[in-house]
Amino acid sequence: MPPRETRERILRILGALDDKIELNRKMNATLEAMARALFKSWFVDFDPVRAKAEGRAPSRMDAETPKLFPSELVESELGLIPKGWTIGHVGHVATNRRDAVHPKEVQPGSVYVGLEHLARGRVFFEQTGTPDSLESLKAQFSEGEVLFGKLRPYFKKVAIAPCAGICSTDILVLSPRPNATGFVALVAASDPFIEHAVALSDGTRMPRTSWDQLTRFELVVPSDAVLYAFEDRVVEGFRRAEAARQESATLARLRDELLPRLLSGDLPVDAAERAAPEVA
Repeated sequence: MPPRETRERILRILGALDDKIELNRKMNATLEAMARALFKSWFVDFDPVRAKAEGRAPSRMDAETPKLFPSELVESELGLIPKGWTIGHVGHVATNRRDAVHPKEVQPGSVYVGLEHLARGRVFFEQTGTPDSLESLKAQFSEGEVLFGKLRPYFKKVAIAPCAGICSTDILVLSPRPNATGFVALVAASDPFIEHAVALSDGTRMPRTSWDQLTRFELVVPSDAVLYAFEDRVVEGFRRAEAARQESATLARLRDELLPRLLSGDLPVDAAERAAPEVA
């Protein structure tokens, strides 16, 4: 073992890396919470519409955005909804992409996503894998599509794809209509949608849902203008979250590579401190 002073310096370097990874995780949780809160305000509680109906200015909006919302709620089969909005199904805002990929067709360096890579109750990616030793058909997805874990849907495994790749066939690939990625992802991650998926799942030990079952879910479909405005407000958060995730993955690899080399003396502590000045 290296001397105590050296060990303490090593711990400071690795601790700084861990601190930055944790900071990124907390930032992403905050960004997601903000997106969820905006989704609930606009599409569940209809706060901007209620404010206009009461003669108030909707809170936390610029001067132009309130003009996109009606000023009246009307009765519907789902209760009060904004006037001009419609009752539809998930199929009105997304389709199910079913492009199969044979293991031999997978390109080296491709991103692979299995159920194990999707965090429970999170719509921002935390990790991805590599397509090593694949033996069965997989599904293809593109950046901006929504991945929904159909096996045991009560685990709430839903995420926005930050890039193109391939995934397990236990994951449904939902392809949102233009400028509706955030809306579709947060609908799919909502408790009513998950409850719908669980109720219609087949099987007891390993319940699975399907697109045919999910597409029966009824929802309030806003105007295109409101969908676009919502996407504009959440897309920057998606980008920041993905940048933070990639940075954390790099820092984690650096940490794992540094530890054995520092303990063995193969890499001098001075050199490690110079290599990572931002976090050390």
